[in-house]
Amino acid sequence: MAVLQFFPPPSPVLSAKLHPVVLFNICDCYVRRPDQADRVIGTLLGTVSDGVVEIKNSYAVPHNESADQVALDVDYHRNMYMSHLKVNPKEVLIGWFSTGLGVSGGSALIHEFYVKELKDSLKDIKDAQNFIPPVHLTVDTGFRHGEASLKAYVSVNLSLGDRPLATQFHEIPLDLRMIEAEKVGCMALSFKCFRFPMFYCYCCMMISGYAWLLDTI
Repeated sequence: MAVLQFFPPPSPVLSAKLHPVVLFNICDCYVRRPDQADRVIGTLLGTVSDGVVEIKNSYAVPHNESADQVALDVDYHRNMYMSHLKVNPKEVLIGWFSTGLGVSGGSALIHEFYVKELKDSLKDIKDAQNFIPPVHLTVDTGFRHGEASLKAYVSVNLSLGDRPLATQFHEIPLDLRMIEAEKVGCMALSFKCFRFPMFYCYCCMMISGYAWLLDTI
């Protein structure tokens, strides 16, 4: 009996880093979702460097979903993306997110749409040769055991000769990345360990540090 084995090519995306503002925005979109929607789907923005995708921003995209199909509001996505590029052209399209636990049945269709969007945004042949596939971020908003399950995936297309067979998702390492300003915000939102005097002292230390830097400049 012949056994077919598939060895997917290595992905140029090795890992991903997530800024907390993205997580907060996704959770906020989930709370504000329409009553008939089971999950939220949206676009991820950020940068890519040396195989590391840094997820810096996001926005939800309206969609309709049934058992066998998913319909995204493509015009809304493109208008929002163009608006974001005008504000910060360095944060480009890097993938998409969905709430829920892991990859779902319609993920391959949505992922294929973002693959096409990324390829269409390439400006020249050099960019096309260095094409970085989109990242799929899943956020479990159920917060089971008081924690949010965050996972990042990249996909590879499995084929037999010229015949495409399926899309396979591979999980990649995902880390939380915080700049100094985001650390202050996370401290303020952490109700369990938040103490105002400690937070006040921390802010004073930061202000003093910035004042020292200004004096040296």
